[in-house]
Amino acid sequence: MSDIQRFEIEWGGKPLIIETGKYAAQANAACTIQYGETVLLATAVMSKQKREGIDFFPLMIEYEEKLYAAGRIKGSRFMKREGRATDEAVLVGRSIDRGIRPLFDQEMRNEVQVVLTVLSFDGENDPDILAIIGASCVLHMSDIPWNGPLGGIRVGQIDGEWVINPSYEARKKSVLDLAFSGTAEKILMVEADAKEVSEDTVVDAFAFGRKHLKKVIDLMEEVRTKAGSEKIDVMSPKTDEEKAAKETRDKVHDLAKTFVAEKTKEYYFSKPKAAKKERLAAMAQIKDELAEHLIEKEIDEEYLGYGRGLVYELIEAEVSRAIVQEGKRVDGRKLTEVRTLVNEVGVLPRVHGSGHFKRGETQVMSIVTLGSPGDEQTLDGMETMGTKRYMHHYNFPPFSVGEAKFMRGPGRRDIGHGALAEKALAAMIPEKEEFPYAIRVVSEVFESNGSSSMASTCASTLALMDAGVPIKNPVAGVAMGLAGDDKGNWKVITDIQDLEDGPGGMDFKITGTKDGITAIQMDTKTHGLTHDIVEETFKQSKQGRQDILDGIAKAIAEPRKEMSPYAPRIITHKINPENIGDVIGPGGKIINEIIETTGVQAIDIEDSGLIMITSVGGEPAEKALAMIKNLTREIAVGEIFKGKVVRIMDFGAFVELLPKKDGMVHVSELAPWHVDKVTDIVNLGDEVSVKVMEIDNMGRVNLSMKQAPGNVYPERPKQDRSRSFDKPRRDNNRSGGSRPPRNNQR
Repeated sequence: MSDIQRFEIEWGGKPLIIETGKYAAQANAACTIQYGETVLLATAVMSKQKREGIDFFPLMIEYEEKLYAAGRIKGSRFMKREGRATDEAVLVGRSIDRGIRPLFDQEMRNEVQVVLTVLSFDGENDPDILAIIGASCVLHMSDIPWNGPLGGIRVGQIDGEWVINPSYEARKKSVLDLAFSGTAEKILMVEADAKEVSEDTVVDAFAFGRKHLKKVIDLMEEVRTKAGSEKIDVMSPKTDEEKAAKETRDKVHDLAKTFVAEKTKEYYFSKPKAAKKERLAAMAQIKDELAEHLIEKEIDEEYLGYGRGLVYELIEAEVSRAIVQEGKRVDGRKLTEVRTLVNEVGVLPRVHGSGHFKRGETQVMSIVTLGSPGDEQTLDGMETMGTKRYMHHYNFPPFSVGEAKFMRGPGRRDIGHGALAEKALAAMIPEKEEFPYAIRVVSEVFESNGSSSMASTCASTLALMDAGVPIKNPVAGVAMGLAGDDKGNWKVITDIQDLEDGPGGMDFKITGTKDGITAIQMDTKTHGLTHDIVEETFKQSKQGRQDILDGIAKAIAEPRKEMSPYAPRIITHKINPENIGDVIGPGGKIINEIIETTGVQAIDIEDSGLIMITSVGGEPAEKALAMIKNLTREIAVGEIFKGKVVRIMDFGAFVELLPKKDGMVHVSELAPWHVDKVTDIVNLGDEVSVKVMEIDNMGRVNLSMKQAPGNVYPERPKQDRSRSFDKPRRDNNRSGGSRPPRNNQR
């Protein structure tokens, strides 16, 4: 505990605090990071031995949300322990990974695990930016080889003013929510959603954010200087055997580089190949020919597999060179050209809406399902509680890339792609008051070769308009790539596919409408993108996005005016919030009776008094609405009702005017003559016409049958025929008693 050190800067109006030497001493490095009252623990650990038999760098990023951090217990009755990571936690973990991964040597085979645990959450300062900073800090101060540091920042624009790290409430007012990681010079990871902002505005946001990253980078450099460890060299060979093996691998690499470059020109550029299968077949042929070439060069057979494993990367390098130096692409397209498009709507007969989008060899079908407000998703995460009415889910089956694998549900990539497509369209979804439906969109990827997430955005736009959802504007998305060479030359390319996403490239996804950008996601295989690259990417993407929007408009120009006959209909009605209990009833008795009686699917009531009735077909909903109106309407003096006699007393009869509301007809108001017995005029269950005569100060309703039209009376008793109703009648009660009062006796 004597090695505890504290580092602090003022950042965005409040202190950013990093503390080392207190917790998790057995990790390679650990620190806590605090902003406001949000606190995270960051740890980094590297395995001592390399993983054998793998061809990738085994990096694991774990972002852990703990409900205790927000002072909450899990809402489930049966499971109180945190279980599977929420989608929000998965997305934060992915954003951290995409920023720090490119700064590792990809030839490393030691396992590296970075764990970010949220210990305290103040509900104001988002932990995601702190997690990026924490991951960078522990890797930078640790002995794990890594070419950092990088910083993370969030930028918003409120009333034309730039804001760094805005609170949750402030973000609601912002037209842009841009989160990115990088240095003061370069950008490595981007996540953003926006309300149709211009490309120039986004570029300015990056420039503003980078200025404020320098303080964070300088802070991490101070942490490393005062509390860091010397980096371990895990890549250099240690023994003579390892040195000999490395020399052979280097020789194989040099031989393969020259051979594959020539074969790529021959097989890919002498005759451009538009189909992925043709390119894969050419790659397989190059691998076989390379193995023969290496044998001729007297390379031992044990290194042939290593050589074959280099082919894909070397082809990608040659593809990038051809783009930069010659402006050529493997399928013959121009650098700014989008692949052939297919846009269709209404492709499935019974669903509420469907759209099919195909761009080259990437094919997605999106299906819309409309539900009642009660079908909204309940959110029970550390940061987010409440409900979500617009949901987008993305499925990527193995057959879409010609593979056979176990299907175990959505992985981190699937969740991330679905979230991006959801974010792209969220700002275009109509408000609940205009369109009260819960909306679920599912994108099924049938074929994939370049940005199925952007295809999902386009297919979902088609499906939503086909379903009659009045989205504000159609949304399209395009993936932008980058080709570069070892001399620092680069070219931005539109609508990337397989071989165009190699080392030194980027996957820069931008979605938007004709009026502006709605979402951004970027990751790169470089050490970061300069301002010039970012600016050129946004400039070039605008035309590609517009080309796709033009194709969508040809298939369906605007949302359908009529929804599918199989979609539910929702009728809305506003009541006084004080009357909500009258509709629900004790234990939900009344509302359940209405649902059962009318056959509607659901009745949802908000605290504001807004009632939403969902049914397939309009008639059941209209019946339910009439019942609800009767339950909540106010009775006025002078109104005429036709109701059923529900109770008989000596002094009169009670008539049900509305469900659960009745009034009393005094015996003197039953008929236009003197009535001795109530049952001479009415009996239980009789339907009679009554007029409201009075509502007393206790809310009791006094009625009259004789002053209401339409009543049929029994024959008038003979003994009363000599008396006129209009003449005053002498009181025969000589004893001084009184008749029952002419108001309700309840």
